Amino acid sequence: MIRAEQVTDFGTLRQMAVLLERENEKLHDRLGKLTEEVSRLRGEDGGRLQQELDFLKELLARRERALFGDSSEKRSHSDTEKPTSTLPQRGHGPKEQPELPTLEKIHELDEADRVCRACGGTLQEMGQFEESEEVTVVERSFVLVKHRRTKYRCRCNGSVETALGPPKLKAGCRYAPEFAVEVVTSKYLDHIPLERQVRIMAREGLKVDSQTLWDQAETVARLLAPSARALLDRVLASELVHADESWWRLMETRAAKKWWAWSVGTEEAVCYKILDSRSQEAAREILGEYRGIVMADGYGAYGALSRAGPGFTLAHCWAHVRRKFVEIEENYPEACREILTLIGRLYEVEHEAALAGEKADVRSRRAVLRAERSRGIVSEIRAWAFAQRALPESGLGRAVAYMLGIWKGLTLFLDDTRIPLDNNLAERGLRGLVVGRKNHYGSRSKRGTEVAALFYSLIESAKLAGVDPKTYLLKAVHAAIADPKAVTLPADLLA
Repeated sequence: MIRAEQVTDFGTLRQMAVLLERENEKLHDRLGKLTEEVSRLRGEDGGRLQQELDFLKELLARRERALFGDSSEKRSHSDTEKPTSTLPQRGHGPKEQPELPTLEKIHELDEADRVCRACGGTLQEMGQFEESEEVTVVERSFVLVKHRRTKYRCRCNGSVETALGPPKLKAGCRYAPEFAVEVVTSKYLDHIPLERQVRIMAREGLKVDSQTLWDQAETVARLLAPSARALLDRVLASELVHADESWWRLMETRAAKKWWAWSVGTEEAVCYKILDSRSQEAAREILGEYRGIVMADGYGAYGALSRAGPGFTLAHCWAHVRRKFVEIEENYPEACREILTLIGRLYEVEHEAALAGEKADVRSRRAVLRAERSRGIVSEIRAWAFAQRALPESGLGRAVAYMLGIWKGLTLFLDDTRIPLDNNLAERGLRGLVVGRKNHYGSRSKRGTEVAALFYSLIESAKLAGVDPKTYLLKAVHAAIADPKAVTLPADLLA
């Protein structure tokens, strides 16, 4: 008998997979018939046995998806179930480039080519041009600037003065603030590891090592620490914040390798802390004594912290609920189609309210629509949940239990127009950090986690504010060099 682990040919493996799938289908049918026969002979309720059979099928399907499936939350739509709106198709033609400087280059014929092919006369300029555009690149270059500070003295030799030099990150530093900011944005905005930056710089003529680059980034982090603290204070002064967390790797052998990046943010800014646990105390370290509204998923640390004090209001995320049912839709298509349609109607209400335009108008319209339509939809969802019959350990049973377990937080939005339907803002805020984690694998030291959290906070907040992160960091660094206590937030550049 051929064993799968001994086969290396893809075509043969595919044929084996097809045969196994067919055999599984036959066994499922046979098992179903035997289950019905056993139930009939024993005089037992066949519903329970059928639920257990469905659960076994679900377990097998989960394993298949884990091996061969993707992680997308997008659903396939039938002909009768299509999205209510579609985005216009995006083309691949030339794009306008209003940000690029424009250089004009005139091309002329050589003297030898200015001869008429018909009569042999000399060609004269017509004052007209054929025009075209071309995007090119001017490579980045590193320059060694030698500063010569002129010295002055009086004829009496009673006074000697020296001209001021450029601002420096710290006394005796050989690298300019612009260079340090280039290193920081390359790593924490463009996700280029320091070792890779070293190789790129070597190709561009600069000989440097990763320790030197780290020293520049760490120095900038110390200068911008007051701004990072002020940013967190600004976020926690908001009436509603979004909270989430994602794992982070620490490559220091003496410490636990799996740390957690906690985020708390608003529509205008986001802050991160990378901590060694995912506990209630870690949640307290990022949320502090916050007393407003926290939008989060169903992770228990937030609930435990809200009960322990100081007593913030905990709202929960409908997108996480939806995700639970999307994951099991293949095994429970009818039930999941019903609940996903109901949740989709909640989002349709929110989309309609968002068309009102101004923020105050959106809240006013949202209050009306939620009272008229969302409240009824939520009642339908609750009735649907209590009507389900599934094993507690099955996918459907767990999804329903998750939803009902956080029901109070899910329904707070009905009475408070400040509360959105979901926590997607926090998940989008973590995207840059996660991409960076995939590229440079985490941090090498505890100080590295602190520096990473600081720069991700400032950079992602600049993006939310609509400010170029590199421009913001450079202005903030120069302000901090002039005054170590200076606080520069991304929104300050919009004033």
